[in-house]
Amino acid sequence: MRVSTRGDYASRALLSLALHGDDAAPTSVRDIAERTGLRQPYLEQILLALKGAGLVRSKRGVGGGYVLARPPGAITLGEVVSAVDGPIAVGHFGPPHENGACDHEGQCVLLGVWAEAGEVMRHHLDSFTLADMVARATGSSDPAAALPARGAGQPAGSGAAGKGSGGDAGVTTSGDALFPLRQSLGEPGRAEVGTLEVISSSS
Repeated sequence: MRVSTRGDYASRALLSLALHGDDAAPTSVRDIAERTGLRQPYLEQILLALKGAGLVRSKRGVGGGYVLARPPGAITLGEVVSAVDGPIAVGHFGPPHENGACDHEGQCVLLGVWAEAGEVMRHHLDSFTLADMVARATGSSDPAAALPARGAGQPAGSGAAGKGSGGDAGVTTSGDALFPLRQSLGEPGRAEVGTLEVISSSS
C-alpha cells in the first residue's frame, strides 16, 4: 500500500503531541509546525481532518491549539492514516463475489488476494500506537514509561487498555506486528509482508 504525504504529516503531528504530552496547555499549530518541520497551512488542514475523526480536540483563542482526544496508547497509526487517507487498501478493485466480479476468468481469485493484502496492511498499522512510537523515538523499551506526564488536555487512561478503542477488537500488540500474507495464503515458511511506501501528493 501507499501512505500519502497527508498520512505521513498526520502521523508526525500526532506523534509530536504525544511526545509533548506533559504540556498543560494545548499546542498551537505554529509550534507543531516548528517541531516537525511541516508547512503550517497544510498542517492546519490535516489537523482539521484529524479533529473530525475524533483523534484531536482544539481550543480557540489565546492559548489555543490542539491536544490528543485520547491517550497515546489508544490511538493507532492505522486510525491516523485512515482519518486522512481513507480506508487502508492496496487498491480500489471492489470486493470479491459482488457486482459480477466472479463472472470473469480469474478476477474473483485475484480480488480476494488484494482484499487479504489490504487486511494485512491495516492490521500491521493498527498494531502500533502513538505510545509505541514515543517509546521508539525516545529509545525506551516500555511505551508506558516513555510517555510524558499527562497534561491537562488529555484524558486519563492506560495506553494498553485503550488500544484499538473504537476500532477493531482484534487489533494486536506491537509484539505481533506482522501478519504474514503468504502463510495466510497457504505457503508455509514464507513470512513476507508488503512494504509501506510513502509518496508525495500535492497540497
